[in-house]
Amino acid sequence: MKILHLDSSILGDNSASRALSAETIAQLKKAHPEAEITYHDLAAHPIPELGSGHVAARFGAEVTDESLQADLARGNAHIDELLAADIVVIGVPMYNFTVPAQLKNWVDRIMVAGKTFRYGEQGPVGLLPEGKKALLISTRGGQYSAGSPAASMDHQEPYLAAVFGFVGLKDLTWIRAEGLSRGGDVRESAMSAARAEIAALSI
Repeated sequence: MKILHLDSSILGDNSASRALSAETIAQLKKAHPEAEITYHDLAAHPIPELGSGHVAARFGAEVTDESLQADLARGNAHIDELLAADIVVIGVPMYNFTVPAQLKNWVDRIMVAGKTFRYGEQGPVGLLPEGKKALLISTRGGQYSAGSPAASMDHQEPYLAAVFGFVGLKDLTWIRAEGLSRGGDVRESAMSAARAEIAALSI
């Protein structure tokens, strides 16, 4: 089994999403001690934003700049890791109602026509192999779940669901801890509930 693990929080040891994603990996390793884990800290080692050179390269332009060549190779490696993974675990904090910029930059590298999706007669078709699962650790300071007053402002979970669905990964499990900015018992209750979900995973 191959597991791809991504963290994207900028908060280091103070990050709730990092703590919960680490516990998720520990739970998976208990069930699959032979698992091969590929880990990327997208905050400590950020992926540069796409530029005009990246777009030109995707349309067949010759690439002579060595730094761009290296960056394109890194992007291709991220695609290969996603294609090879059986399980994807991502720590996804909400920043300003959406995902962190460093996670968005990873998304921009794996959304490549002809590699992770193609356009068919009936529209886009995801190219990721069947059977993959994603465990998405969602942390938010406020309350954004369905039915809450701020639910319409959630551009974090729906965005990633759309991204993964587009490339053919539709088996998504969300583990959510929200209301964390309220601190005290509210925060502890949210984290405890998320930890209980992680402990109950049977993948």
